[in-house]
Amino acid sequence: MSRTVYVNGEYLAEEDAKISIFDRGFLMADGVYEVTSILGGKMIDFAGHMKRLGRSLSELDMAPPETDDEIEAIHRELIRANDLVEGLVYLQVTRGAADRSFVFPEGVKSSLVMFTQVMNLTQAPAAKTGIKIISIPDIRWGRRDIKTIQLLAPSLGKMAAKAAGVDDAWLVEDGCVTEGTSNNAYIVKGGKIITRDLSPDILSGITRRAVLRFAREAQMEVVERSFTIEEAMNADEAFVTSATTFVTSVVEIDGQVLGDGTPGPIARRLREIYLDESRKTAT
Repeated sequence: MSRTVYVNGEYLAEEDAKISIFDRGFLMADGVYEVTSILGGKMIDFAGHMKRLGRSLSELDMAPPETDDEIEAIHRELIRANDLVEGLVYLQVTRGAADRSFVFPEGVKSSLVMFTQVMNLTQAPAAKTGIKIISIPDIRWGRRDIKTIQLLAPSLGKMAAKAAGVDDAWLVEDGCVTEGTSNNAYIVKGGKIITRDLSPDILSGITRRAVLRFAREAQMEVVERSFTIEEAMNADEAFVTSATTFVTSVVEIDGQVLGDGTPGPIARRLREIYLDESRKTAT
């Protein structure tokens, strides 16, 4: 049975879904996206995703395709139609379809595509074992705070990690870690949680924001500053956060095992708190 997807006003079977060959997302990667986690058929922090979507659209001078309420209704219909209990809803907005030109077209309606994806979020094997990573140069453009669909560089990073026989990669620029290929990066040293401060260099993760709030509420010390790979390799523990991984420990960096090679206590506790709070507040 195929999924029901949403394309520009229509709910369609996935095999019947089509977009124009002139869509600027296809031609120019001229678009943005969001990913909302689903637990128990309910959405985690939907309002946060909509706020970030609005900011991304504004930064690129791109018109919203629908109102937030209409986008929420589409999310709920896709969850219902696909009987999605645990997984993700992907949303992608592009500037629309127009003759190929570097100049933005005028009078073109933005395109909206949405689909669901089943994923084991709560019992993912990596949550128990942790992940191994390598460090690679950050070759992305300078506005990583905008969640664009320009994902070739992160894909190359994932492939570099796969070729190295590990799970993922952390990106390094000017000697410091920016973030992971698709997640925010953290280390723990002397009980302090250290993560890069917000700037155009990194994405303001929705999961990041929630996890840091929960950490502070639990009386954990949070320091927002840059850190090096060398510092990370000598940390007590490390972890990543994202909508797909929640809080997942990093147990090895560039061949250096952290601690005893198993998920550390702070990351484990933060994952527990995050899951508990998310289940309570999902809508």
